[in-house]
Amino acid sequence: MRKTSIIAAVATLIMGIGIVTVSDSEAQRRRVRRPPAVAREVLHGRADQVKREQQPGATESVQADVSARNVAVTSSFNGTEIVIFGAVDNSHQPSAESGYYDVLIVVEGVPGRLVARHKNNVAGLWLNTSSATFDLVPSYYAMASTRPLDEITSEDFRKLHGIGFHNLRFTPAVGQRQALSTQDLAAFRDAIVRLKQKQGLYVKEDFGVAFIGRSLFRASIELPANVTVGPFETRVYLFREEKLLSTYTVRLTLEREGLERHLHIFAFDYPALYGLATVVIAVAAGLIASTVFRRPTQ
Repeated sequence: MRKTSIIAAVATLIMGIGIVTVSDSEAQRRRVRRPPAVAREVLHGRADQVKREQQPGATESVQADVSARNVAVTSSFNGTEIVIFGAVDNSHQPSAESGYYDVLIVVEGVPGRLVARHKNNVAGLWLNTSSATFDLVPSYYAMASTRPLDEITSEDFRKLHGIGFHNLRFTPAVGQRQALSTQDLAAFRDAIVRLKQKQGLYVKEDFGVAFIGRSLFRASIELPANVTVGPFETRVYLFREEKLLSTYTVRLTLEREGLERHLHIFAFDYPALYGLATVVIAVAAGLIASTVFRRPTQ
């Protein structure tokens, strides 16, 4: 009953400040405010994609959710904003500004393989002279917290849980084309992180989470237009004096919709037919263009 009342309070407050939560009931679905025209919410998300972990001896626990469990990606998708909100059950915090608790939010995209290459000037030409392949590289990684990470938790904890850009668990792939030293691999890892940050795919906001009450908090995470489509795991950590109290995990998914979805399925399920179709379309377009713009003979 206590948790139900807290969740109801969260929903009321979030809607009051212009943020809409997602529920399974059809009545609430009708009230969902869709993101801008480039993205819309898909109404077939699963409500059971959550996981809770409570530390022994901790009386407080955290609950959270995202503003959209499923986001549709169309051909005009140019990014969207995901709002993460939650509440602390059995909160002992006297006020929102007291800093009694710390919240850390990590949003991690689907991992995959990535090849990093190093260029050198060879006889006046910039050529790839070395490369390294890594597995389990997150396609997207964002962190938002109430304070800087080193003030919330220890480095040992961050290494254990893979929190932070330099603690990500992507590893060198087996069977590298060339032998690389530990220093070279570390340099390639740093280069990957810098490139992802430059592309807006690795984001860190030290004061990105704000308490809006004794137990309520919220944060906003930007998903850029170049983000990889797929599942995103959102982890919410609750701390008190550098001690982990509770963890809550929820999944959101970016899914292709409309014509882009059908073209993607066609290209990957029937690659030969897709290639043939593109050739036919290119030839037809060339013939049509030559006919339309043909100069009349004198």
